[in-house]
Amino acid sequence: MKVLIVGGGGREHALAWKFSLSPRVKKIFCAPGNAGIAALAECVNIQSDNVPAILDLVRSEKIDLTVVGPEAPLVAGLVDALEHEGYPVFGPRRKAAEIEGSKVLAKEIMLKYDIPTAWYGVFDNAEQAASYIKKIGGPCVVKADGLAAGKGVIVAEDVDTALASVDLIMKQRAFGAAGDRIIVEECLRGEEASILAFTDGEHVIPMLPAQDHKRVYDDDRGPNTGGMGAYAPAPVMTAALQKEALEKILIPTVRGMAAEGRPYRGILYAGLMITDRGPYVLEYNARFGDPEAQPILMMLESDLADVLEALLAGELNQVDLRWNSGASVCVVLSSGGYPGNYRKGDIITGLHDMPENVMAFHAGTGLKGNQVVTAGGRVLGITALAENIPAAINLAYQGVSKVHYEGMHYRKDIGKKALK
Repeated sequence: MKVLIVGGGGREHALAWKFSLSPRVKKIFCAPGNAGIAALAECVNIQSDNVPAILDLVRSEKIDLTVVGPEAPLVAGLVDALEHEGYPVFGPRRKAAEIEGSKVLAKEIMLKYDIPTAWYGVFDNAEQAASYIKKIGGPCVVKADGLAAGKGVIVAEDVDTALASVDLIMKQRAFGAAGDRIIVEECLRGEEASILAFTDGEHVIPMLPAQDHKRVYDDDRGPNTGGMGAYAPAPVMTAALQKEALEKILIPTVRGMAAEGRPYRGILYAGLMITDRGPYVLEYNARFGDPEAQPILMMLESDLADVLEALLAGELNQVDLRWNSGASVCVVLSSGGYPGNYRKGDIITGLHDMPENVMAFHAGTGLKGNQVVTAGGRVLGITALAENIPAAINLAYQGVSKVHYEGMHYRKDIGKKALK
């Protein structure tokens, strides 16, 4: 079969790598791809949200399966456009993907279907939001309603920080139209975890629980990013908590979306806070997380092509997901200055010196002649598979030590919470 992967980040490189291991996949295309993906797939210079051009590519190359990586093309309706012409495509339709595209919609779904989440207020007026913050006090969380590449959530420990966050989002327009509305919500305390599941709209099969590291600096300091590293499985999600998340969050969300006329098929990602009251939903994503996809796909033993084919046929209940034993850890290498302004075009060395069982998944990379150079905020995801989390951490950082480029930044504490 011919597979098209839409996107050009670390998640898409991990998907391309996983499909390359399937005996059923004969050729992989990627739009637009990156320097690492180019070693596995034919990269086509089409941006991921260019729906007409992707449709033309699927037609001309007679693609058997399209897999949509990022959120923007999902919210733009790429799945709907391909389905309308009869092409098999993996990912939720536009109305379902809005559970990520609008945090307000997600909150309304959770409230209506009794899915545990923080209490909140919704505002399209900065002054009203400021009055609410002054009334409730700190700490609180301020969120842009729309898509903001994982950076539109600000945890404010005090009132002044919360008010400055409202100003940043609604007046300075830091995230553009994504900040037309904001949510101000209760600050939940606990440890974060991510639970992703495959769903065909009726059946729900969870993957291994993972933990992302959102803040740019060690010990969860600094601004939020798209993710500075991840590992799986996350021991904070015990078997009992995984069962609770399935029964109280994932299944009710899929059923609730169906009841709202938004049937959900694809990957449902619930970002959780594990509180002393149990798991609470912080946010939903409508696709694989990045960087969670990297360790999860390293751990997945099953053929991804088989899993997705069963899902699209509505036969997910016939799939027995198989996982490798042990653990996987991904350390993200970013450009200096990220998530703010950063430079591009620095030459990357050491990519071919990875230890055994370590993958250097490319995120923001490009080619300058025959040299790989930095081309984004998050540059690489060095991802290791080992017999347990301590060994995987050690192996991943061995891989990190091989890589060099000017201004390289990474966290040195990825997986540390698991060691507790």
